[in-house]
Amino acid sequence: MRTALDTNILSPVWSGTPDATAIIAQLLRVRAEGALVVSAPVFVELSAVPRLSVPVREALKETDIAIDFDLGEDVWQLAASSFSAYAARRRASGGGLPKRLLADFVVASHALLKADRLMTRDASRYALDFPTLRLI
Repeated sequence: MRTALDTNILSPVWSGTPDATAIIAQLLRVRAEGALVVSAPVFVELSAVPRLSVPVREALKETDIAIDFDLGEDVWQLAASSFSAYAARRRASGGGLPKRLLADFVVASHALLKADRLMTRDASRYALDFPTLRLI
């Protein structure tokens, strides 16, 4: 079982927020089921985490979390079609321009096509646009 991690999983752990202990416990359960991976956009977002004392690449290596830099055309195509559908729904509903970040669509597309599930603290963001994606 390969689990892709969203930025909002590692950021609180590395920042030492009050909920870090609960996230770590869940991460340990997930790791017991298989490998952990972050996509390239998550790697980039993690570079902005405050209070991280080592480079992101080193922190991920120390915790045995792989980085998937080579996403492949299929991930980008799925992200594009999903983002386009989201933007059309938003405009049609009178909500105006898209507010969600493109990175969310790349992260979800990567998880759907290159992992078995996505661990995130924001499952509702992904559920509508990626209904077949297993979310933790």
